[in-house]
Amino acid sequence: MPAAVPPSGIYVPAVLFFKENEDFDVPAIKSHVLRLAQGGVTGIVVQGSNGEAQHLSHDERKEAISLTRKTLDENGFQNVVIIAGCGAQSARETKKLCADAKDAGAAFVLVLTPSVWPGDMTKENIIRYHREVADYSPLPYMVYNFPTVTAGIDLDSDIILTLSEHPNIVGTKLSCGNVGKLHRITAVKPPSEFCTLAGVSEVLLQGLLSGSAGAIAALPNLVPKLHMKMYALYQAGKIEEAMKIQAQLGQGDWATRKAGGVGAMKALISKHFGYGEIHVRRPLMAVAQLSGAHVDKLEELIASEKTL
Repeated sequence: MPAAVPPSGIYVPAVLFFKENEDFDVPAIKSHVLRLAQGGVTGIVVQGSNGEAQHLSHDERKEAISLTRKTLDENGFQNVVIIAGCGAQSARETKKLCADAKDAGAAFVLVLTPSVWPGDMTKENIIRYHREVADYSPLPYMVYNFPTVTAGIDLDSDIILTLSEHPNIVGTKLSCGNVGKLHRITAVKPPSEFCTLAGVSEVLLQGLLSGSAGAIAALPNLVPKLHMKMYALYQAGKIEEAMKIQAQLGQGDWATRKAGGVGAMKALISKHFGYGEIHVRRPLMAVAQLSGAHVDKLEELIASEKTL
């Protein structure tokens, strides 16, 4: 029997806060999870790219998931879904991370394609890898396509649709931002059968209009309520109003990348929401000084968020 499909909606790959010595800043992590849940998000991705998953030990990965689940449950947000990033460079390690994710309280896993030897990752090998790990995974499995962090490996719609036939593969995140690819998938596999999620806010509404289930996007770390407002307008059929907010989100996505990515998000959250510090793990760079037109654009978005 096919595994359960994630609910449609807006998911956020939560940034992870550290102390100056790079240990977890547990109070800040809990405050961030709670603010996201109070903002109305459907789910939280733990150990996504924005959560610096590649910089964490196995024990830290489990701790991040369990801390998130505990924080949600203690504050009445049992319905908020946790998706755990479980990608690694071997099938063996990825299987271990999937098992750990279940033990720690995740509901779904999200898995990148290995990329140390991109020349060996043929179409056949990519399909074989994801099927093998999905066979093992104790949780429903989502395929994560993010060419920027996988040495340019970009899964096409044929590969993803082939993988969608596996009974434990229930969705995909498309951080490639390719709406044409998204639409080709949703035309064959509606959200009730396969959860196709845009991977960036700048194509959130365009993806929804093309049949997506929503998005997993970094920008809701800053403005979860604004995303949920746009999503509600879409659901109500108020597309013209939704498009006005989508224009803001597109500007915000671009501004986040130009302002400093994960480091900039942490700095803005610390400045505007009263928790967390700017520390990241190397080789990422902390953003100690927030300035420039792109930061101004993000602060405009945060000001809008605070009115909701």
